[in-house]
Amino acid sequence: MRQLFFIGFAFLVFIKTYGQINMSDSTVQVIGYWNKHDKQTYTVTNENYKVKDSDTTSRESYKYVVDITIVDSTADSYTIDWFYHDYDIQAENELIKKLSSIAEDMTVTIITDDLGAFIEVVNWKDIRDYIFKATKLLKKEEKDIPGFDKLIEQMEQMYNSKEAIEASAIKEIQQFYTYHGAKYKLGEEITASMEVPNLYGSEPFDTEVILWLDEINTEDNNSIIRMQQIINSEQLTKTTFDYLTKISGTMNVPGPKWDDFPKLSNETWTSSRIHNGGWVVYSVETQKVSAEGVTNVKENTIEIQ
Repeated sequence: MRQLFFIGFAFLVFIKTYGQINMSDSTVQVIGYWNKHDKQTYTVTNENYKVKDSDTTSRESYKYVVDITIVDSTADSYTIDWFYHDYDIQAENELIKKLSSIAEDMTVTIITDDLGAFIEVVNWKDIRDYIFKATKLLKKEEKDIPGFDKLIEQMEQMYNSKEAIEASAIKEIQQFYTYHGAKYKLGEEITASMEVPNLYGSEPFDTEVILWLDEINTEDNNSIIRMQQIINSEQLTKTTFDYLTKISGTMNVPGPKWDDFPKLSNETWTSSRIHNGGWVVYSVETQKVSAEGVTNVKENTIEIQ
């Protein structure tokens, strides 16, 4: 979960001030200055594609709108609703279209601390029930399609507990609040080791992180912060191999062979332009998983309307 990142940076100064941008020492502290009933609308775009020998193939994308509303504001926290709607799926596979839009008209309610740093999802049971109701209908509609039940099971695993939802089902929310709560200095690189959730269900991955404040824009009252995360390649390769071996056994098909299994790499870049009031103006997260000259790219963009 994203909040683990800030545990690893406990040495940063978390002091609430009333001026996030401080040009006297070239620092920025990302704080949510929000009031009850404040609302912003965002367009979220997800793109998945494969790059091999400079050629791009297997492109899929889906776009949706999110209304972010401050439901409550106290001295210690914010309660915030994320309402998902207006899905637009661009994919050749009709099943992918149905699965990708399964969260249509769903609300996720979260709590942040007083600085705007993500704490938890509070309505996770409602989310779980909402998704499981939809997957139940899909199972009936597509029961004759081989392997479709396995895809449904994978999706349900993302929503079957509070921990699973926070780790894998709300990536755009985690991305939105990545930098909230901390103070950054222009041109200063922060490096650390941390653990990130393992979506395959085993031990978390060791990850090296580099973070820096890249730009302060006083004219528009915002700043750009960037982060690079590199997952331990050996752990990633072994975990992926074990997962595919397990899936192969379940489906009664030949599994991978370790001697032929390629070494995997996973690198994620997260760049956000954030207004002084704590609202994200634009954020893009790009994840690249590579093996033997083939790179699978997932790009998630959040843009204020």
